[in-house]
Amino acid sequence: MRNSDSVVEALLEAIPQLRSQLFFKTSLTALSHAMEDQVLAGIEKPLVIASFQQERFYRQEASRYQRIADISDQVYVLSAAGTSFELGSEGYETIAFDEADALTQEWHLVVIGTQYSACLVCRERDAAPLVSTLPIPGAPALDQTRRFEGVWTQDQRVCHQAANLLLARIAAYRPALAPKIKATKQRYQLLSAVSDAAQIGGGADPFTLRLVTYLQAGQYKLLKAYKAIAVKEQRERLVNAITAAIRRSLDPEELFQITVDQLGPALQVDRCIIYRCPAQRAEVTLRHEYRQPDTRSLVDVGWPIADNLLLEQIRQEHEAIVIADTQAPPRPLQTALDALNYLVAEWHLRSWALVPLIYQQRLLGMIELHHCQDLPHNWTEDDFALGEAVAAQLSVAIIQADAYAHLQELNQQLEALERTRSNLIAITGHELRTPLSTIQVCLESLSTEPDMPDQLRQTMLTTALDDAERMRKLVQDFLTLSRLESGRIEWTFEALMVAECFDLALSSVQARKSDRSPCCPIEVQLPPALPMVRADGEWVVEVIVKLLDNACKFTEPTGVITISAHAAGEGMIQITIADTGRGIEPYRLEAVFDRFYQEEGALRRTTGGTGLGLAMCRQIIEGLGGRIWATSEGKDHGSQFHFTLPIAEGRATLHIRQETEELPDADTLSELERRNPYILE
Repeated sequence: MRNSDSVVEALLEAIPQLRSQLFFKTSLTALSHAMEDQVLAGIEKPLVIASFQQERFYRQEASRYQRIADISDQVYVLSAAGTSFELGSEGYETIAFDEADALTQEWHLVVIGTQYSACLVCRERDAAPLVSTLPIPGAPALDQTRRFEGVWTQDQRVCHQAANLLLARIAAYRPALAPKIKATKQRYQLLSAVSDAAQIGGGADPFTLRLVTYLQAGQYKLLKAYKAIAVKEQRERLVNAITAAIRRSLDPEELFQITVDQLGPALQVDRCIIYRCPAQRAEVTLRHEYRQPDTRSLVDVGWPIADNLLLEQIRQEHEAIVIADTQAPPRPLQTALDALNYLVAEWHLRSWALVPLIYQQRLLGMIELHHCQDLPHNWTEDDFALGEAVAAQLSVAIIQADAYAHLQELNQQLEALERTRSNLIAITGHELRTPLSTIQVCLESLSTEPDMPDQLRQTMLTTALDDAERMRKLVQDFLTLSRLESGRIEWTFEALMVAECFDLALSSVQARKSDRSPCCPIEVQLPPALPMVRADGEWVVEVIVKLLDNACKFTEPTGVITISAHAAGEGMIQITIADTGRGIEPYRLEAVFDRFYQEEGALRRTTGGTGLGLAMCRQIIEGLGGRIWATSEGKDHGSQFHFTLPIAEGRATLHIRQETEELPDADTLSELERRNPYILE
């Protein structure tokens, strides 16, 4: 017999009448100890052959075999070669076999005496896992539930055949033992073959057989208990793993992916998805999924949440929904499932479970479990309990993550406020102190020099008035920006003609320009049929004025400023104010919209201004439902400021104010009304 051959197969082939049985490791341990105890009783000096799968198993019984060797000189122990287990004859014969030998998968114990014989010859079966394999480190291996298939008998002829097979394997590994093995066969009258198979009997006495049967029955009960324990422990490990992940990270995206990767295999589902349930959203794009290889992916698919009646029921009742068979749902869920029949059909949802992520009666998200096979799946209470335990952990994690994100946002706001405070101090120290000093000097000169020439007196007054206006504008801009950022502005939306907004803005800019600060030419380029926009006219004019002022500051009188507008798609009008001035470096295109930003630095404002104009423009445009940005090819290549406004819905018409109407006083009219005889509706 070759070393790769199985002793169990060889025995069953030699004696076809034998029928193998199923044993658990605990049963084999009990039977082996009973056979060894029979030897230790000292009735006779039998032949003992034991084979261990691994050296570590032998080490657990080494002391017993040392005691057996004191009783009998015919003891042979086989085991896989290890650190200290090798070929030897100290106390008893030890035979170390190769790891490739079939003996590594078998369990053997043969005892042959003149009055007593017994053999236990088994081979380990490939055991099916007690529970689904979870990707959790340290999952327990239930060694006592290992299953073996083989023969246990007290039939002398079977015992002799098993002894011959094992002695042949021993002789192959230790040829030097051939004389001893020959003497052993003669001493115990071992047969080379079973010549009379018909005489093979049942083996053990009825009492022993009943005892073994009872032991095996107990093993099946233990197996059931082991399964329950294993399921509970592995699921506890899953919940603990998710809890540990929550402690390591406050990123919901990472937590969701960890959960689906572990929960899906644990529940043996075809697909597991997790998503948030934001209010006032029709659907969500799925990002986190576990699925079987033959199951279609839902990643990047829009999943309905607004019109999902199942989610609506969960929002009201705060309980999970489990559908064992979508083709035969419970009557209360029939209507909801009919409305979602397109999802069931498209994604082959045969069994469907929805476990909500709820915190303080608020639906935060959803765990969905899908079975996509032809046959329905029976959800167990353990599945349901595991899903709810995981959902409870995730709900807390989401709240913690949201709180952390909110805290980060508050910290950013505080940092912005701190920057504003620092800038305000700088502005106060320079932009206010300098004009105040000038005003003070002028007024003191006027008061102390009554004989001052009229021309100089007028210069002093003009200087003081200009600096006072500079201070007023700074304070006004700062207060306006604060109102915009705090949301205290009440917008008055109406249909506006872009051309009229341009006219009003140009009139304002030209009126404020003096001969001492001439502005370069401003060109207006508008298409013939430009739709009206829906906006607050007063604020739109304010934005255009500030952008034109900015362009005039940084453009030489020989340059050109261009105003244009066109339809930008998606129901928006894009307005562009371009200049040929000094331009903006690419890395500063976003920074120019920061408060108090100026290209020349916060304390060197040779071009004038407060550094708040562009920040105000961004707040205004975003409040009107558009966006604003800047482009430039770089230094000395000019710059372009773009902003969008939504197109007015429906058909806007112009109405001329009736002459018979009683006009209000001019002081009560807004700037837009005073300058425009038309009212847009």
